[in-house]
Amino acid sequence: MNEVQVPPPQAAPVGLAGRLREASLEQVRKAVVGQDEALELMLCGLIAGGHVLLEGVPGVAKTLMARALARSVSAEFKRIQFTPDLMPADILGTSIFDLKTQSFVLVRGPIFTDLLLADEINRAPAKTQSALLEAMQERSVSLEGKHSVLSPLFTVFATQNPVESEGTYPLPEAQLDRFLFKIDVGYPSDSEEEAILVQVNRGFDASDLAQAGVQAAVTREQVLGARAALSQVSVEPAVLSYLRKLVAATRTSPRIRLGAGPRASVHLLLASKALAVVRGRAFVTPDDVRFLAGPVLKHRLLLSPDAELDGATPADVLKEVVNAIEVPR
Repeated sequence: MNEVQVPPPQAAPVGLAGRLREASLEQVRKAVVGQDEALELMLCGLIAGGHVLLEGVPGVAKTLMARALARSVSAEFKRIQFTPDLMPADILGTSIFDLKTQSFVLVRGPIFTDLLLADEINRAPAKTQSALLEAMQERSVSLEGKHSVLSPLFTVFATQNPVESEGTYPLPEAQLDRFLFKIDVGYPSDSEEEAILVQVNRGFDASDLAQAGVQAAVTREQVLGARAALSQVSVEPAVLSYLRKLVAATRTSPRIRLGAGPRASVHLLLASKALAVVRGRAFVTPDDVRFLAGPVLKHRLLLSPDAELDGATPADVLKEVVNAIEVPR
């Protein structure tokens, strides 16, 4: 039997794709107070076709943001709570014996969805984490000898706690490199936290997004159309050269032991084009590249022993590298 050929998504005009940002985030903000930068980056990741790692202490709405964003773009959403005893089959699926048919039936796991929340991803051992590698890179799964294609919208939003280390397994570099962004989700401001308390006092329940009024404002097809619109975004040669120099500089800095690879350059380019799209522009500026350098690059860097002894963080060293590269005008 011939496979059904799915037509490629129709590219949306850049201006229309940019309006998706307001339509989606207007709905998300009914449940999430603040975190505007994190939400914009999450939407950029979805449009760029990349995966997002959210890092923050418990209770700063990481899970709520992922759930609300999925609802606002009409995406199927599934959540996996990563624990030390989680097995790859719990993510991918497995075959079970059906007594009625006297045959094995393939039961698909939660990875077969549009948006997958890998909650506290660093609580599962490396063997379980590696079950995501093929899916994150190729949007496909090899299961029981069969190759299955995932949803074209498939995106992983993973969360982790930066403080707690007991009972956790650091993500290997190969997996970190597959994340387009690492977003630091911080505490709300005083006014934002007060607004949260007012919401809860009025009866807001974070587990019931329908009650909060969060609705689907964007279709899956519109998101895929916005992704296809990336091809319409122009990047001047000077900006492209600036992007390359910035990434390459992380490989030559004496304060960095392991710099960002070519995949990071590709991710930074796609993320910059996605940011231009969500902001309603058909071109990438150097400011787009500088703004995204931190979320795209810092989780890929390993510092030198001297830099670690100085107490520097990847964000600190990356800032030094970015400031040393001349910005094209």
